[in-house]
This record gives sequence, C-alpha cells and structure tokens, in this order.
Amino acid sequence: MEDRVLAVLQQIRISDASPLLIAIDGRCAAGKTTLAAALQESIGCHVIHMDHFFLQPGQRTRQRLQEPGGNVDHERFLEEVMRPLSRGQSFSYRIYDCRTMELSPPVRVEPGEITVIEGSYSCHPALWEFYGLRIFMDVSAEEQLRRIRIRNGEQAASVFCERWIPLEERYFAAYQIQERCDLTF
Repeated sequence: MEDRVLAVLQQIRISDASPLLIAIDGRCAAGKTTLAAALQESIGCHVIHMDHFFLQPGQRTRQRLQEPGGNVDHERFLEEVMRPLSRGQSFSYRIYDCRTMELSPPVRVEPGEITVIEGSYSCHPALWEFYGLRIFMDVSAEEQLRRIRIRNGEQAASVFCERWIPLEERYFAAYQIQERCDLTF
C-alpha cells in the first residue's frame, strides 16, 4: 500500500487544484477504502464514502437500477457534498444506513485542502468534472471473491456475485471509468 500512497502523493504535489478533490473508484474489494484510510493517515485529509449514498428503498425503481451507476444517489451527493465541497464551503450530509434503511442525522464537515471521495460510483459522470485526481482500483475476479468472502461471508458473496458486481461492471464499461482515470492500481 505504501507504494500506492507515494504514487498518489506525487500526483498531489503536481496538482494545482484547490481544493483538491480525489476520487477513488473501482471494483468492490479492490482496496478503495484501504487506500483512502492510508491517505487520511498520511496527509490528514477528509474521506467521504460513496457507500453512504446508496439509493433508499423508494428510489430503487426498475428504471433507475437499469441506468449504469444508477444504484447510487448521485443527485443527493452532488447537492449535499460535491457542490459545497468544490467551493470550499462547510456542509452537512446524511449517511444512508443500509442496515436500518434510514438516513442519519446530518454530519457536519469543514472542508480541507484535500478531500478523498472513496467508493464505487465516485467517478459517475455527474461528478466527474469536480475531481482533480481520479484513481481506479482493480482486482482480479478470483481475488475479489476471496476478499468478499472474508469480509462479508459466503452468503453475502453470492449476493455480490449475482447483483452488485454486475451493476458495477456495467457502470465501468458504460462510462469507461478505468480507462479515463489518472491512476490505476
């Protein structure tokens, strides 16, 4: 992980974006959260997780889920986080908890020089233009499944294979996310 952090730090040094918003997108279980945490520890940046913006039950229509990247509430993310963050303004957002299926009370954020947006769908076309650096995390299908089984258990692994991974892959292909990112690990 250290070599990846160093590669990102090199890109940060040559960036002239202020504030600098960094997207870490990629396949589930590829190490997005781990890289974001390592960057947070190394440079003290804020990290915001796209997992907090999955669709609420009432938003999960057949039509919406057929859109590439449509299973994340990119509209709410854009309004609550991305627009104020890109202007360097304080903001609040609500975390969607998939277990309780409810939004949390607002979380207040004071923006810093660098913020990392971590998670699948962070490079959605509605958000793309706001980033100064875009990173794609890749993993082989075999290693991905192994990590999901360890992290989530066997039953959840089958749900990932049947539902979540195909949705991600459709999004990656439709918008050529990996090919367009600045760095791929």
